[in-house]
This record gives sequence, structure tokens and C-alpha cells, in this order.
Amino acid sequence: MNSTVNLLDVVALTVDLPQYNLWRGQVGTVVDILANGTAFEVEFSDRHGRTYESLGLRPDQIIVLHFEPKLPDKKATVVVAS
Repeated sequence: MNSTVNLLDVVALTVDLPQYNLWRGQVGTVVDILANGTAFEVEFSDRHGRTYESLGLRPDQIIVLHFEPKLPDKKATVVVAS
């Protein structure tokens, strides 16, 4: 389900973390890669750029968000419904 996670990727939580007041769907930024890529430090900030939480998360707790379409290996085809 998750793509490869890289430094500065924008990610969303896939789980609720009520102990940190973080909920599924909240968006953060990967700011460090921990334990040889088995965990990631994710920073959650408000609309003004102020960090309100930063914690280490496992890959199964986040999903990488994509802002542009991923290009397929082959040419796209147009399908017309009849």
C-alpha cells in the first residue's frame, strides 16, 4: 500500500493516535529516516508552519501523498464508453 518513503515526503496518517491528539488523515512531513528506513520522524504543523507534534512512525502508519499523476511504464490509452 505504501510507496517508498523519502525525506521530505508529504504523508498522511492511516491510523488514529489519540495519545498524541493525531487522527487518521492528518498530514505531516517526513523530516528524518530512522532505523535504516524501518521508521520515520514525521512533523505535523499547523497552517502557519508551527509544529504541534513530531514523532517516529512505522511505514504501516503512514501513506505517501502524491500531488501529480504517476506516469505509467507504457503510453496511456483512451477508453471511450459506448
